[in-house]
Amino acid sequence: MKIVIIGGTGLIGSQLVNLLQQTEHEIIAASPSSGVNTLTGEGVKEVLVNADVVIDVSNSPSFEATAVMNFFKTSNENLLAAEKEAGVRHHIALSVVGTSQLQASGYFRAKQVQEDMIRASGIPYTIVHATQFFEFAGSIVQMSTVEGKVIVPDANIQPIASKDVVGFLAKTAVDEPANSILEIGGPEKFDMTVWISQYAKATGKKLDVVSDAKALYSGAPLEKDTLTPQSPFYSGASSYAEWIADPANQR
Repeated sequence: MKIVIIGGTGLIGSQLVNLLQQTEHEIIAASPSSGVNTLTGEGVKEVLVNADVVIDVSNSPSFEATAVMNFFKTSNENLLAAEKEAGVRHHIALSVVGTSQLQASGYFRAKQVQEDMIRASGIPYTIVHATQFFEFAGSIVQMSTVEGKVIVPDANIQPIASKDVVGFLAKTAVDEPANSILEIGGPEKFDMTVWISQYAKATGKKLDVVSDAKALYSGAPLEKDTLTPQSPFYSGASSYAEWIADPANQR
């Protein structure tokens, strides 16, 4: 098969390209740096000639509400139209657990639009809802720090190693389309303060981590289990404690 990976140079895309290149399939890493820009349409039709499967792991360069909506709406208009013309047989998109419950956030409103467009496209599809990646702990600290304290929602989180997401996407690429959402997450559910405190201890960062029932996540309020899979299809095998113990992951 010819498999085109949109966003093939990012955290997930680059690992996915490397993994799938070990198979017998033709793998194309598509990104603006390779002349394929879904936002402008540049190179999209050309890269999809004879494509069987498209895996979209791209993300908006800006999370500002108007910009992120424009990115996901316009990119998917261009990509899905080109896929229909090319006769693509399976469209796979990476999205986020809890998207439909996070509509107070501009980012998640845009992700919901993306998902709705995929369903309406007529192209056989699989939408993979993943929980937050292990690699995101540092970013959550940054966006949650207020006056020297890391204030996180009083909620649970079930993070997953990006390599486990990649492994699941690679398997999905050679499976039949699910025509539904498949939820995946890590093997352990944590209170968010516990996860961030574990990150801080492993990385030697002195953080004052507190929970607040009114704290927002990406601009949206959370219920206790908004960020955890409700009907997990797959649980990653990697333990966060083992993963963060590796100095290469302590960023």
